Amino acid sequence: MESVDKECGALGGLFQAIINDMKSSYPIWEDFNSKATKLHSQLRTTVLAAVAFLDAFQKVADMATNTRGATRDIGSALTRMCMRHRSIESKLRHFTNALMESLINPLQERIEDWKKTANTLDKEHAREYKRARHEIKKRSSDTLKLQKKARKGNP
Repeated sequence: MESVDKECGALGGLFQAIINDMKSSYPIWEDFNSKATKLHSQLRTTVLAAVAFLDAFQKVADMATNTRGATRDIGSALTRMCMRHRSIESKLRHFTNALMESLINPLQERIEDWKKTANTLDKEHAREYKRARHEIKKRSSDTLKLQKKARKGNP
């Protein structure tokens, strides 16, 4: 009877340790997700600032291009530089959107599902563990009674 209790306790303890590890990792994932959200917000702000800067820079380049004299070459060079920086801004915008759509939103959904699943598993395990343990004790007790009867019946 004691060996059965030890085996049940060991398996139940292992399962509980795994569930506790799952539950203790929630804050880490939630912290990661909140930091990623903050990064996304800051990147969006950076993109907006870059767009405003590049618009103003393009106005300077256009002004230089439209004046008489040697400043046309400077204006053309500034326009090319502005176009390169707009390409960088476009890539940053794409990265920012991908961060939200491919990491932050799916991860948040998974975290919520994981919490629900872990809690459900924990409750089901506790219920099944108690039921199985009660059943084992009952069967063990019945076995001991039958063994006593068998001993009494065989003098």
